[in-house]
Amino acid sequence: MTGVRGNMDKKKILVVEDEAHLAEGLKLNLSLKGYDVRVAADGVSALQKWKEWQPELMVLDIMLPELDGLSVLRHIRLEDERLPVLILSARGDSDDKIKGFSCGVDDYLAKPFNLEEFLLRVERLLTRGGWSQGESNLNGNGVSQGTRIYKFGPNRIDFETLIAKCPCGQINLTDQEARLLKVFIAHRGKPLSRSELLETGWGYEKGTTTRTVDNFIVRFRKYFEENPKKPVYFKSLRSVGYIFNHDSESEGGD
Repeated sequence: MTGVRGNMDKKKILVVEDEAHLAEGLKLNLSLKGYDVRVAADGVSALQKWKEWQPELMVLDIMLPELDGLSVLRHIRLEDERLPVLILSARGDSDDKIKGFSCGVDDYLAKPFNLEEFLLRVERLLTRGGWSQGESNLNGNGVSQGTRIYKFGPNRIDFETLIAKCPCGQINLTDQEARLLKVFIAHRGKPLSRSELLETGWGYEKGTTTRTVDNFIVRFRKYFEENPKKPVYFKSLRSVGYIFNHDSESEGGD
């Protein structure tokens, strides 16, 4: 019984790559990590397999026969705004990155790339994408099946409607606020640097320096802390970044 469940729980990844040796190499390494992997060699078959198989992540090359990668992505985003997509491309200039992000790509990796970095990016995207696909147990706590409700202390967040009920009243969360909250919840109890939060929450490259995260933390403390000046849930860690945590007793969902 356990073995059957293990196969059912495998994350499905569609690799869209016309270079056969690279596609097979990626399939092998992803399979060794425990993923269920299929390959499409052109844009048209990629769209067909995406519709039929419903993968949880797509690894997408830009330069493809029949239909290029960005066109594939545009087609997908008309129906599915939340499928995590990692673009691989030999064209690593900033213009191509901008085009990719404007089409709705989640991450971008230029060829040639480091295999370990690729696998880590895949893992991170799947962690983020699990929320969008209805996965309810990113950290094993606090999110109820189906409704995607998260509770901590007096706070209740509905990630379906993006409505939060908290000490200051009812808040309509922005997409970016919800995205960053999911990152914190997925890494509950784990210190996160600003660069990690930027890369995971916004897709920025490592090393980017900005005060954007700090501004969001100020908002979260106003929303969710009974005393924003003495935070209980969203705490600062000097020279590190931030950590989100709460007591197990306050978890649960409707």
